[in-house]
Amino acid sequence: MILQEKRKTKRWVKFFTIIGLVFFLLAGITYTGIQLYLNKSLPVTSGTISLQGLTSPVSITRDNHGVPHIKAENLQALYIAQGYVTAQDRLFQMDLSRRQASGELSEVIGEAALDRDKFFRTFGLRRAAEASYTSYSEEAQEVLEWYADGVNLFMEEAIKENKLPVEFTLLGYVPREWSVIDSLTIGKYMAFDLGGHWEGQAFRYQIMKALPENKALELFPSYPKDGPDIVAAIKDTNLSIEESFANSVIPDEFNGSNNWVVSGSKTKSGEPLLADDPHLSLATPSIWYQSHLQSPEVNVSGVIFAGIPGIILGHNEQIAWGVTNVGPDVQDLYIEKRNQENPHQFLYKEKWEDAEVFEEEIKVKDRKSIDYEVTVTRHGPIISEFAKDTENETALALQWTALQPSNELEAVLQMNQAENWDEFKEALNSFHTPAQNFVFASKDGTIAYRANGKIPIRSKGDGQLPVPGWTGEYEWKDYIPFDELPTIINPEEGFISTANNQVIDESYPYHITNTWAQPYRAERIKDVLESKDNLTVKDMQELQMDQVNLQGEEFVPLLSQSIDESSLTLKEKKALALLSKWDFMDNKDSSAPLLFHHVMNEINEVLFEDEISEELAELFEGKNQIVDQLLREADKGKPGVWITEQGGLSKVMTTALKRSVSELETEYGKNMGHWKWGNEHRISFTHPLSTVSVLKYLFNPETPIPIGGSRVTVQAAGWNSETGLVTHGGSWRFAIDLADIETGYHLVGPGQSGHVKSKWYHDQMKDWANGTYHATKLTDIEGDTLTLVPTK
Repeated sequence: MILQEKRKTKRWVKFFTIIGLVFFLLAGITYTGIQLYLNKSLPVTSGTISLQGLTSPVSITRDNHGVPHIKAENLQALYIAQGYVTAQDRLFQMDLSRRQASGELSEVIGEAALDRDKFFRTFGLRRAAEASYTSYSEEAQEVLEWYADGVNLFMEEAIKENKLPVEFTLLGYVPREWSVIDSLTIGKYMAFDLGGHWEGQAFRYQIMKALPENKALELFPSYPKDGPDIVAAIKDTNLSIEESFANSVIPDEFNGSNNWVVSGSKTKSGEPLLADDPHLSLATPSIWYQSHLQSPEVNVSGVIFAGIPGIILGHNEQIAWGVTNVGPDVQDLYIEKRNQENPHQFLYKEKWEDAEVFEEEIKVKDRKSIDYEVTVTRHGPIISEFAKDTENETALALQWTALQPSNELEAVLQMNQAENWDEFKEALNSFHTPAQNFVFASKDGTIAYRANGKIPIRSKGDGQLPVPGWTGEYEWKDYIPFDELPTIINPEEGFISTANNQVIDESYPYHITNTWAQPYRAERIKDVLESKDNLTVKDMQELQMDQVNLQGEEFVPLLSQSIDESSLTLKEKKALALLSKWDFMDNKDSSAPLLFHHVMNEINEVLFEDEISEELAELFEGKNQIVDQLLREADKGKPGVWITEQGGLSKVMTTALKRSVSELETEYGKNMGHWKWGNEHRISFTHPLSTVSVLKYLFNPETPIPIGGSRVTVQAAGWNSETGLVTHGGSWRFAIDLADIETGYHLVGPGQSGHVKSKWYHDQMKDWANGTYHATKLTDIEGDTLTLVPTK
């Protein structure tokens, strides 16, 4: 009997061993099959490929960070190659970008993207792109066509050989042909992403309706020009902002940048230095695509948005340039009165005017298409009804510079070939939107700055509130003249810097905006550049990674003075002492930054949580600047309504500290030694498909990296307050010494490639976290070379 049991056990062991082996083999075969499939679509980076329509050979050498150095005999071959190579690395990103901007995501994602599509159909970025195309010169139109040809040549090849990126397989679709309008639409999306303040106007409309006037006005950047007239007009209207803008797409308020340029009088080399780091969303792949383009007509290196030809930021053999966002008031909401007998007519100067109506078909995956109607008044599209199918007596229309025809690509192509300030400035004549702070340096020693773009001059009002659209009193009458835009050339200080801060003083005769970024980044950059001479490109890199928190330096003493220590527990007193000893560095290994940022967030909650809904808070533009000012005024003995109603400054500060300590104890334990900023503040560079849990391990296999910095430090690093993941910051970091203008120093996190199996997919992720730059040269380039040749 025992022998039988042993034999039976052996049989089961043998059976399960066989099953295990079979399972292991199947898993191995499956894994191998998946890897082979993924590897099949890797870009070809060496050898020779024949391309139909190419007029001459092109060499593409990828350096050790995957940057393509494209050398062609003429512009036609150059831009075909740029389109081809960018599609090799970023085709899925390019397709997703044009779909998002065009309102076509539902076709491949499904009903979940429907509200987003309605939003962008309403804004009309693609319509604006189509209207812009005819304003381009024949030469620029050719560049757009050549670039589209290159994208389509790669796409045709990938479809024919079943080598499309795996994302297309996972979503079950094949991309359509690329067009010149796709490139221009992506350009219009970047104007959208860099904003223009419509959401702040909507927010202030709602609080003026819902709150006592004195309380509402405390949340304005300043008292509105013509405020009483506008307020009287809007009190007779009845719009629900929360309902009207449910599921609206709001650009990150912290979209901006740092840039600066230093004269040779303050540098070790004796020639100018330039640095730029645009602050945008951080994801996989990067919003930027780095390239080097060379032909007899141009030799330029830098970055561009994937899907657009040329180089928008970077340098050539004579000049270098960078940008930050001006953030001007270039969007106005107009309250329109609708004819109740004809919903497509709106009142203007006592007459009913016909609006333009666009019938849009939105394709939706796995269901019927949706018929969607967009109504456009003389001021712009009605944007307050995309979230619901009602036709109220009043509606909000958006007037915005980016919805007008513009030809920024014309400027980009001219900038790429400019050799001095005069030529560069002339190129800026065509750069209308988004308005940008350009810094410039050239080999001749010139440094310069210019706030450039179309910024409206209003007949009445200052862009803080929606205005009556029916009276004709609030029209845009002109734009700030090109020759009167803020400009600085070779200042005595020896440097120029901007960080989305106020760039004009009270003597400037035109209105730009009421909402500037908090001043802390700008102040820190200025302090460093003023205090040092013999600056080097290494100093520029270190300044871009600077973690000094001047907001903490300002408000921690106020916090310490204001808090009622007698009401604190021992743990809370220890937390307050922790802040008091802080060196004001947002270091990832420090406890104090974690506590400070939680306290500042809790101050917002204490002040507003009972009266401003989460939905409305999404539209609360400039909240941090306003809270800073409320605290400053309270410290001067002039507490406003919001602070007074919460029991005064001491009560607000004490409550914020207590809540923060409780939250951090729950999250990280009672031992404050375990409270590290980097435990919460981490970078992952998430891929858009990694939100599907099973795909996370494919597209984001790395553990998030703890990093320092914050929204108020020069090393910009904004985070999601729920997850702690850093989602916003220096999307490209660049520094150059014009004494060696052939070498630029770059960081493009997380890497050049959008292909998950590429060695350049996440190779700059740790470098980005640590501030380790790579050099990109205009000459002596080493790496694999792919040659594109004309089809015989």
